[in-house]
Amino acid sequence: MNMNRKVRKVFKVLFALASTFTFLIILSIIGLLLYVKALGPPPLVVSQSSIFYASDGTIIGETNNGQKRYWVPLEQISEHLIHATISIEDRKFFDHDGFDYKRIVGAAIADLKSMAKVQGASTITQQYARNLFLEHDKTWKRKLHEALYTLRLEAHYDKQQILEGYLNTIYYGHGMYGIEAAANYYFDKPAMELTLSEATILAGIPKGPTYYSPKLHEKNAKARQKTILKAMVKQDKLTAEEAKLALDEPLQFVYKSKTEKIDRLAPYFQDIVKNELLNKLGISERLINNGGLKVYTTLHPLVQKTAEKAIDVEMYHDSTIQSALVAIDPKSGAVIAMIGGNSYEQSPFNRAVQAKRQPGSTFKPLVYYTALENGFTASTQLLSQPTSFTFDEGREVYAPANYNNYYQNGPITLAQAIALSDNIYAVKTNLFLGIDKVVENIKKFGIKSHIASVPSLPLGTSLMSVSEMTNAYAIIANGGKKIEPHVIEKVIDQQGNIVFERDYEKEQVLDPTTTFLLSNLMEGMFDERLNGVEMRVTGSSINNLISRRVAGKSGSTPTDSWMIGFTPQLAVGVWIGYDDNRKIEKVKELIYAKRIWARVMEETLKNKRSESLKTPDDVIAVLVNPQNGKRATEACPIQKMTYYVKGTEPVEFCTEHIKDPRKTKERKNQTEKEDEDDGWFQGIIDRLF
Repeated sequence: MNMNRKVRKVFKVLFALASTFTFLIILSIIGLLLYVKALGPPPLVVSQSSIFYASDGTIIGETNNGQKRYWVPLEQISEHLIHATISIEDRKFFDHDGFDYKRIVGAAIADLKSMAKVQGASTITQQYARNLFLEHDKTWKRKLHEALYTLRLEAHYDKQQILEGYLNTIYYGHGMYGIEAAANYYFDKPAMELTLSEATILAGIPKGPTYYSPKLHEKNAKARQKTILKAMVKQDKLTAEEAKLALDEPLQFVYKSKTEKIDRLAPYFQDIVKNELLNKLGISERLINNGGLKVYTTLHPLVQKTAEKAIDVEMYHDSTIQSALVAIDPKSGAVIAMIGGNSYEQSPFNRAVQAKRQPGSTFKPLVYYTALENGFTASTQLLSQPTSFTFDEGREVYAPANYNNYYQNGPITLAQAIALSDNIYAVKTNLFLGIDKVVENIKKFGIKSHIASVPSLPLGTSLMSVSEMTNAYAIIANGGKKIEPHVIEKVIDQQGNIVFERDYEKEQVLDPTTTFLLSNLMEGMFDERLNGVEMRVTGSSINNLISRRVAGKSGSTPTDSWMIGFTPQLAVGVWIGYDDNRKIEKVKELIYAKRIWARVMEETLKNKRSESLKTPDDVIAVLVNPQNGKRATEACPIQKMTYYVKGTEPVEFCTEHIKDPRKTKERKNQTEKEDEDDGWFQGIIDRLF
């Protein structure tokens, strides 16, 4: 009796302990689940390459640290690869809650029998947790963290999301993370297009990325493929016949990422992309380098290659002098090509954006815009002759000179002054208009660099970048609308969210009529009807390379050679010079910029129709003698259609070529009157300065 009582007492104690233990386990499980829920969903973020795309959708480069990672949605992954992976890695993936307990027990027994770890039991969820958050050490602490992350994944994400994450993060060897990078590297195709044979080869690699690499150990890779195909047959994913065909299919391996083929295209441009992401869009450097961003840029690969070829052809790989080029879409400000120097490997310094140089006479059109706004027309004449200008209340004297000291030594029209690049006319115009007024107007062209308020301003003595000057010309090309040079159109994060998308402004910053007149006058540098007595239009040396209407202006200083020009479809700026500011003395170096510019314009636009700005309603076209700006008669041997604001067009006819004596007398009287008027105008200039 006493024994029975003792036994019952022991049983009661054991039952109480068991009940308490069970309760504590249940309570712990509930607490763990509540804790997992309270922690919320773990972020599905993994370090992966940010990809740079050109305007045509091709990949031009990426950011990476020796690892290539690309994220693609599950529906863009081959079903063969999905079935093969699940069959060999975790056949109960869709049935368990993150842990395969039967498999864990089986693996433990196998390890005990062999006294070593011979069998793995990690599910796809566990492996994904490890890939996302953890170092691959083998401590108990790591295992506990892995289990916790596994529970969090299963609690907050569905199986499709987990599988997608796993396939985008698993390591496939040779620096390739994720199935898209692997398919690209091994077979030069997207993951969606993998065949059954290709998919089963790739599905076998993660178990041992080196041992099962077809590049290093093709025999091992084929043996692993055979195992996977058998598993798929056993799980009714394939027929035996399909498995045999896949095993026997010859495979064509590529072993090269498609981004590696072109990731050096436009390296200076790619640097500016990274700089714009960081400094203009405010995206952190860590996110740029490892955030898996898709960056859609403005680069046109064909235009970029055209520019690179033009420089190679014209400069004959001359590495002693440097070059820079920027091509811009005038309608948007998008930079479609950029060259920052002769060799990025030798010098990553970007001369197209970072260097500030004197733009020379390419600055003149920005001054003449103000002149056109203030009463000047294509026919406005000033004397072209050596002139000294006194300023600063008589304390300073400035005596500019024309190139090679060539002068018209007589009246010259504004149309000729632009075409011949007459310095005297430019300085007179600047001083007559008022330097401060000119400076204020030039800022409308998007010029942000400091402009010195000096008489030599129109001769380009202030320092500017190629990008800045080309954008100013692009504003003329689009009829006076504000644009900003930029290299990024859109940025998407690895979850597909739009981080940034460009919104174009439509602000009119220049008067459309004045801009039209200026654009038309800038076509004059290629029109030999505007040739002077000793001076030829500055574009004459490249007229044989141009087959369409273009506008532009060349410029030079002792150390710099420039050419910038445009159509409504394209604006291109080219600079040539030495980094150490040596003088440009070789004749061939002086023509590099013009010839490179002409080749890029001609090749880029060769399949496009010729365009020009629409003539405003308040503008009239008049046939004039380009040598004096007067209305042309039938007797004038040279005639040119020229544009004016209605009411400002010339009314006087040219009589120089009429043989009637009466007309000769009238012409003499008129000439005397012109001399008086010009003397009066020059007197104003002299008194002012």
